[in-house]
This record gives sequence, structure tokens and C-alpha cells, in this order.
Amino acid sequence: MDDSTVDGLVTLTERTVNLVNQLNMPLVEVSLVLQKHLNQLMGTLQQHLDNTGQTVGPRVHSPWPLDADTASTEASFALDKVMNIVDHQRMDILDTLIRVTLVEINASVIDAVLALRQWEHLARSQLAMATGPGQLFSPLDVPDDW
Repeated sequence: MDDSTVDGLVTLTERTVNLVNQLNMPLVEVSLVLQKHLNQLMGTLQQHLDNTGQTVGPRVHSPWPLDADTASTEASFALDKVMNIVDHQRMDILDTLIRVTLVEINASVIDAVLALRQWEHLARSQLAMATGPGQLFSPLDVPDDW
């Protein structure tokens, strides 16, 4: 990874942290936006891999494993109810910020996936600890050293 790529990914992280904190974005909304981008990027990457016969490692291809002590008991939430409560405008703002920043920094698909996998891991770790629907709407807790 060259210096401009690193600088670009730092820009992506800074902008995302600022927006998530400024909008007090709920965990579920951040997770949905991240998943949308990862699905799109993985579709593009998989098509390229199929066409070229290349492969990528599991850190790119799959969500990063959660720590064993992170996962809580099996919890079940009514997805349709959750989807009716999310703020689609707020999600669109985050979606646009990520998309525009990835284009602006000219990130490769793999660099973009790895950057978003880090966010995905943070969100999934917090989702795994949710024991009730209210916790899905708690703000994403971004560590100070992020």
C-alpha cells in the first residue's frame, strides 16, 4: 500500500468517524450501510476473481471472526420492525460519504473492502452483544483510538 492509499483510507476513517459521531448514528443503521457497500464491492471483486482465476485471502473475502467473549446469547429481533424504524435519510448521508470518499481517494476494490471490513468487525462485535432491539438503536461506539 503506498502513502497516497494510506492517506486516503485515513481520510475515509476520519470522515466516517466524524459523521457517525455527529449524527449519533445507531449501530443498526451503520451496519446496514456497511453491508450494502461490502456486498457491492464483493460482487465486483468476485467477478474479477472469476474472470482472472485469482484468489484473495479470508481477511478480504469473509467477515473477520468475532472474539469468543463478544458473542452473546442467541437473540432474535423482528427485522421488519427494525427496518421501519431506521432513518433512511441518515443512512443515505453515510452511504454517500463512503461512496464519494472511495471514489475521491481512488481506492482499489481490495483496499476499500479491507477498510470497510474493519468497520464491519466493529459493528458486528457490538451487534453480537445486543440482547434487545433497543440496543440496535444505540449509537455505534467508536473507540477513541480508532
